[in-house]
Amino acid sequence: MASTMVRSINGGGAFVTLRTFEQATFIRIDIAEECPSDYTTHYFQSLTTNSFAEAKDSSDMENEISTRRGLLTVGLIFMLSSSALFYVYMSFPELQEDEKQYVKLPFNIEDAKNLGKLLGSYKDLYYIQVLTGLFVTYIFLQTFAIPGSIFLSILSGFLFPFPLALTLVCTCSAIGASLCYLLSSLVGKRLLRKYFPEKAKTWAETVTKHSNNLLNYMIFLRITPLLPNWFINLASPVVGVPMMPFVLGTFLGVAPPSFVAIQAGQTLNNLTSSSDAFSWNSIILLFVFALLSVVPVIFKKQIREKFE
Repeated sequence: MASTMVRSINGGGAFVTLRTFEQATFIRIDIAEECPSDYTTHYFQSLTTNSFAEAKDSSDMENEISTRRGLLTVGLIFMLSSSALFYVYMSFPELQEDEKQYVKLPFNIEDAKNLGKLLGSYKDLYYIQVLTGLFVTYIFLQTFAIPGSIFLSILSGFLFPFPLALTLVCTCSAIGASLCYLLSSLVGKRLLRKYFPEKAKTWAETVTKHSNNLLNYMIFLRITPLLPNWFINLASPVVGVPMMPFVLGTFLGVAPPSFVAIQAGQTLNNLTSSSDAFSWNSIILLFVFALLSVVPVIFKKQIREKFE
C-alpha cells in the first residue's frame, strides 16, 4: 500500500491511497477540510481498514470458488479418462486366469517384463488393440503426472519397430504433457505456490530470462534431469510458458531420452532395473543433445551483440 498527503493553502488536504490485492487495485481519495496531526494514525486507519478487508474477503472467496470449480473439473476429467482406460482393457481379447495378474501399470522392471511377454504373445493377432492400449495408457500417465511412463517407453521398444516406437512415445508425451498443462492452468497456481513456492519463483525468473528462447530452453529441460517432467508440466502454465513452445519443445526434447529407453527395450529380458537402460554411452549422448539444443541460443546472442 502507498499513500500520499496533498495539502492545500487553507490547511485542508487529501489523502490519495493506492492499494493492490491479488487481482484488483484500489485507489481511494479522502478529502478533509482540516488535517489534524493524528490523521494518519487514527482517522485514516479506521476509514480504510473495513473497505480493504471487505475487498480482500471478496477476492479470497472468488479464488476459493475458482479453485473448487477447477478441482471438480479435474476430477471429472480423471473419471472420463479412467473410463476410457477401462474400455481399452475390456476391448482386449479374453485372457487366461493366470495372465490377468500381469495386466497392470508397470511400476518396476519386473512388471514391465511380465506385461511385455503377455502383450508380445497377443501382438500379432491383436496389433491395433495392443498399440491403442499402450497409446491411451501412456497419455493417461502423463496427463495426471503418474510415475511409470519410462517403463512404457521401454515396452514400446520391446513390442514395436524402432521408428514406430519413437514416434509413439514422443507423440504420447506431447499429448499427455499438453493435457497436464491445461489441467494445471485450472488449479495449479494455488497448489504450486503452496507446496513448491521457492521452485516456482526460481523457475518463473528463469522463464522470464529466457523468454526469447523458450523453445530451446524447453528442449534442454526435457533432455536433462534438472527438473522432473511432472514438475515442468504442472509449473509451465503457472510461470507463463506459452502453449506452442511447450508442446513442440516437449515433442523434440523427449526424443533423445526416449531413444535410449526404446533401444534398451530391445533387450528387455536382460534388464534388472530401469537404470540399466542408461549406460555411460547413453549419458554422453544425452549430454551432446543437450549442448546442441543451446547452440542456436549462443549463436543468436553473439550475432545480436555483434550488430548492436
